[in-house]
Amino acid sequence: MERCLYDPEFGYYCTQPVKIGKEGDFYTSAYLGNVFGALIAKKMEELWCSMGKKPFTIVEYGAGTGKLAEDILMALQNNTEMYQNLRYCIIERSPVMVDLEKARLNENRLLEKVEWHANIAEIKDIRGCVFSNELLDNFPVHRVIMKEQLMEIFVDKNFKEVLKPASPALTDYLSELNVVLPPGYQTEINLQAISWIKAIAEALTQGCVMTIDYGDVSKEMYRSSRAEGTLCCFRNHTVNADYYANMGEQDLTTHVNFSALSYWGSKYGLNDTVFTSQGEFLLQLGFNDFLMKTFSAEKDIALAARKIAMLRHTFIMDMGCKFKILIQEKGV
Repeated sequence: MERCLYDPEFGYYCTQPVKIGKEGDFYTSAYLGNVFGALIAKKMEELWCSMGKKPFTIVEYGAGTGKLAEDILMALQNNTEMYQNLRYCIIERSPVMVDLEKARLNENRLLEKVEWHANIAEIKDIRGCVFSNELLDNFPVHRVIMKEQLMEIFVDKNFKEVLKPASPALTDYLSELNVVLPPGYQTEINLQAISWIKAIAEALTQGCVMTIDYGDVSKEMYRSSRAEGTLCCFRNHTVNADYYANMGEQDLTTHVNFSALSYWGSKYGLNDTVFTSQGEFLLQLGFNDFLMKTFSAEKDIALAARKIAMLRHTFIMDMGCKFKILIQEKGV
């Protein structure tokens, strides 16, 4: 999974063709208009106020083509005091994506506000918000299945799956979360998410971590209906389970276990403040009012009504139910 997604020469996210949007393989919330970015910016403003209106740092992991960063920065320009003392850092491992991000941000003269880093340890004195949107679902995972003991599914050189006893790190993961898998149950374990939240907790001086992704808590993640796991592939806006086809040419993704983020975040000094659906989160931030204001000048009332209905259905009912948001804080 690591090589299929991030190989420097052949990896899915390191090659040139468009991945996101109509011409790509999938959509994210940011590509359905500017409402998502504007409301995330509003949450950033609330945090900035609660922290005393001091210099503020936003760290975005995996900014894609820069669309969400663009929308957030454009919205925050309306708050002159905050914007003047704002630092926006993007952590991006794909050189292709960095080029796309810079090109987009340069169009609206936002480039001077943004800096790029390879990892969060490079960014000093982070007081603000570290956030990600659909990042952790692309972290390489370990596939496991419960037999007489927990077994890991390895891939041999001929792309055949081979079972070997799971490492202590994998068995300890389930043990610490009090998860007992029944015989035959298959799932994924995202160990990289643990080191990710630890690195953020160590780098964050004061502020919050906002994680947006599809997934759920352990109780829902390990239901019998998910006995085959959640790993899947996206290609041309269709879903498949053929992991060994079109390697490097399709997205590989798994659901995120938010219970794990909460548990290990707490161990490393982060306190949960919000866990909810994306739809509820956006409604609380004034989603409906934002839509009405946005389309108030539309002369074609019927067209405006259709657009509003489509956005409400997508953000609140469809993606709004599938995606979850976890906010963890430190020193706020």
